[in-house]
Amino acid sequence: MERSEFEKLVAEAVNSLPPEFLERLDNVDVIVEARPTQAQLARAGLPTNGLLFGLYEGIPLTRRTSHYGLVLPDKITIFQEPIEACYRTPSAIRRQVQRTVVHEIAHHFGISDRRLRELGW
Repeated sequence: MERSEFEKLVAEAVNSLPPEFLERLDNVDVIVEARPTQAQLARAGLPTNGLLFGLYEGIPLTRRTSHYGLVLPDKITIFQEPIEACYRTPSAIRRQVQRTVVHEIAHHFGISDRRLRELGW
């Protein structure tokens, strides 16, 4: 899939969120990269050959204090190559992009991987 088409899928996934969630994403950049770096894999607690579809880097809303301000935006990165390696059809890729975007935005709201698993994610 062309990078621009994949970026459109990510934008669609973000824009499909309910307005009350979108309003809380005012200092969050959502970007697409081909694959995670070794440093990103390490931050996610994965080995150098680990599989990572997305990564949230920032301070979750639940951990922000009144001193939060004048900081760089939080960043959500969606990784194209790992998703395409595991999902072959356009519809399967679209579903996984949607799922990955929601998963990473959940981290922005302070929901841990453990809690997401408990919720069936």
